[in-house]
Amino acid sequence: MPRTSRGATASTKKKNILKETKGFRWGRKSKFCLAKDAYRHAQVHAYTDRRRKKRDFRQLWQIRINAAARQNGLTYSQLIDKLNKAEVKVNRKMLSQLAQEKPESFAQLIKKIV
Repeated sequence: MPRTSRGATASTKKKNILKETKGFRWGRKSKFCLAKDAYRHAQVHAYTDRRRKKRDFRQLWQIRINAAARQNGLTYSQLIDKLNKAEVKVNRKMLSQLAQEKPESFAQLIKKIV
């Protein structure tokens, strides 16, 4: 079986990996072996962190809502329960923004459902 030369394919692959690792530190941006491993790890973290980001934001919104609810004499769980019973359809992101930017409107909302 004849030997195949992979010169163009191999150099294209290397060039693409090194282009993706531009900005990495130390040899991981310029040495192909290190860059290949760093790129693989970066892709894994990018995938998981896209999901983690959603968790982190929901957690942040819950903390903000809880802080605002406690200033108005309720806990987070009591507030969410009363909102559900009153059939108020406001998601946590909007509640968090309301609590942070317009605390007086948030207080009115709580008085309305209590």
